[in-house]
Amino acid sequence: MSKNLIIVESPAKSKTIEKYLGKDFQVLASYGHLRDLIPKEGAVDPDNDFAMKYQVQERNQRHVQAITKALKGADTLYLATDPDREGEAISWHLLEMLKAKKLLKNKNVHRVVFHEITKKAVTHAIENPGEIATTLVDAQQARRALDYLVGFNLSPLLWKKIRRGLSAGRVQSPALRMIVERELEIEAFKTREYWSITAKLAHEKQAFKAKLTHYNGEKLSQFSIENDDQAQATQQALVAAADGKLVVAKLEKKQRKRNPAAPFITSTLQQEAARKLGFTTKRTMMVAQQLYEGMDIGGGEAAGLITYMRTDSVNLADEALENIRQLISEKYGADQVPKAPRTFKTKSKNAQEAHEAIRPTLAQQIPADLKKHLTSDQFKLYDLIWKRTIACQMIHATINTVSVDLVCGSDKNLFRATGSVIAKPGFMAVYLEGKDDNKEGDDKETFLPPMAEGDAIPLDSIVTNQHFTEPPPRYGEASLVKSLEEHGIGRPSTYASIISTLQNREYVTLETKRFHPTDVGRIVNKFLTEHFTKYVDYDFTANLEDELDAVSRGEKDWIPLMRDFWTPFTKLIHDKEESVQRKDVTQEAIDEKCPECGKPLSIRLGRNGRFIGCTDYPTCSYTRNLNDDGTESTAPEIIEDTKCPKCDSDLVM
Repeated sequence: MSKNLIIVESPAKSKTIEKYLGKDFQVLASYGHLRDLIPKEGAVDPDNDFAMKYQVQERNQRHVQAITKALKGADTLYLATDPDREGEAISWHLLEMLKAKKLLKNKNVHRVVFHEITKKAVTHAIENPGEIATTLVDAQQARRALDYLVGFNLSPLLWKKIRRGLSAGRVQSPALRMIVERELEIEAFKTREYWSITAKLAHEKQAFKAKLTHYNGEKLSQFSIENDDQAQATQQALVAAADGKLVVAKLEKKQRKRNPAAPFITSTLQQEAARKLGFTTKRTMMVAQQLYEGMDIGGGEAAGLITYMRTDSVNLADEALENIRQLISEKYGADQVPKAPRTFKTKSKNAQEAHEAIRPTLAQQIPADLKKHLTSDQFKLYDLIWKRTIACQMIHATINTVSVDLVCGSDKNLFRATGSVIAKPGFMAVYLEGKDDNKEGDDKETFLPPMAEGDAIPLDSIVTNQHFTEPPPRYGEASLVKSLEEHGIGRPSTYASIISTLQNREYVTLETKRFHPTDVGRIVNKFLTEHFTKYVDYDFTANLEDELDAVSRGEKDWIPLMRDFWTPFTKLIHDKEESVQRKDVTQEAIDEKCPECGKPLSIRLGRNGRFIGCTDYPTCSYTRNLNDDGTESTAPEIIEDTKCPKCDSDLVM
């Protein structure tokens, strides 16, 4: 029997670690959380300081038995779960269970933490053990209790007021609000026409274009030219004034530097993987977990390829920096390494200095060399992480820009041409940060021919261009994660589950990589924003996250925080249970009369989405599809307050 027992979360992680340690160590996996709140009312007791009732999850019974059996023959227990709030909670739960079984007598118990699964990191952690951070456990308990209390009290209210099977969550509901509000913005958007005017110039070295910026002495704004007639009149006047040429009035050259982006944290990895690889947040975190936990990379050697993937810190360890700088010098040249390592400022006040950014465990493990040992997804994500990490420690890029103002007839009419050339690519030779919604970056080169003030450039033509303003784009995974982070809603480690929950509940659908709210999602959001305004408010949600972070730092006690939340919340639940009528939630008045009885029509929610129906139902049974022009009555008729005796769904005529 091994004298030392080490507990980690996953079997993949246990296999990697077991290869680093001798036969005196046995490594077992807990397979995630061993126990959770009992799945019924009373799991959290607000009247007893929010005492929580747990049970071992059925699927984990055999893992508990395996750990219990192994511990009997061991002298020392090492709790080596992940270095974050969830990992701390898993270790604490296991410890509490073992204490209850009286299995810790004469046993040494240690908490060990490492941020990468390498032999050096694991050995160092075991040689320098610590204790469970109870403040992290308190923060996790508070989060779990809050989520339970919101879900277990608000969801049944949605069942009564809208339909069965719905749910609301502390963090998912503000995220839903974000998606619905964007959709309403798009629907309310009024397209506006505007025109621009471009000169095409036939320079002997290279043709180029210039855009009209001033006309008749006035600087043009976006809507200065609003219609075709105005555009044509302006174009004709300019052609006449130009007399076949534009004259260079001013030429301005500048050189600017562009610095690399910081190494990845959880949220930026999720955003970039969505933009560049088309990965969902869930897929990104799953693949990152595999890279972190380790795999065979040849010669029977298992290795964790990246550091821990749940982090808010952009720090890089001194040893890692040395390693990265050495690789840059060898692979790209000594002139590509800045004099001193680059440092980046961590935005999150909750990020721990001991934590690092997401980086390769060894810079010398070049993606191309590992490709044959990795799956396609693993290679793509590792390649992304490796390039971002290397680039962040390279020299800046140098970009030469030139702006040319050209006179058309008189200095009251000005065209401007701009060009940019990457003089020294620096880090851009390795990695460029992605952008949302196809906004053009300054990495796109546009060349202009050599010119001097006073030069007359032959004019090829002056053309008019029609444009229309566009509504804001719907959220994709990358832009939603970015917005959640900017608003302080949730934490990066929870974004994947937030998005999955919204999709699983059919509150949103993902079409062409953009989120669209469903009819049910709209109704749920309307109910929550009208009746639980505070609890879907972005600032309230963010402040609560900050308070939970303060608990994890030991600056705040979790029980008073729970009381402050629960007292007004439970009162509001009871008030709304009595005061809100189902028809007020599921029906929306419209300015139209029923063609059959003359009573007002309303938009109503049925099993297959929203439809238009008569408010005098059941006396009048007129219905039609929401998008019909009123000539057909094809939508299903929902029988109010009556459910199917077999499946409890709405009954339709």
